[in-house]
Amino acid sequence: MNTTPLDLLLADDDFDDCFFFQEALEELPVLTKLTTVNDGVQLMELLAERATIPDALFLDLNMPRKGGFECLSEIKTDDRFMNLPVVIYSTSLNMEVVDLLYQKGAWYYICKPGEYDHLKKLISEVTTLIAQNKLTQPTRDKFVLQP
Repeated sequence: MNTTPLDLLLADDDFDDCFFFQEALEELPVLTKLTTVNDGVQLMELLAERATIPDALFLDLNMPRKGGFECLSEIKTDDRFMNLPVVIYSTSLNMEVVDLLYQKGAWYYICKPGEYDHLKKLISEVTTLIAQNKLTQPTRDKFVLQP
């Protein structure tokens, strides 16, 4: 059994969404360490300061000061972070936007579910997928995760 916690980073400006994300994560049987930031500027500053790269970044698209699209572009063009698994964590599901995010290098797309049990299921699924495959972006047909 792996005793090293999965190092997760959540960038989301909605405090309720952050709270429910953390609560769901704590109920899962996977050992994790979660760091949360509330806007894109904080996210990019934190990534620049960190000595290690997180195992995964959950990234909201609509945040103040710097949005998720801009952060994703910066992350994927920086050699230090280009292999960081980025999971888009958003309220909308526009397929044109989804396609663009996949092309920009995001690994998974989760539309924020309205039900807590669905949130737990999705977080469990993506943490398992990340733990199994830290090397490459999955194929497009496995990009959108739904409960």
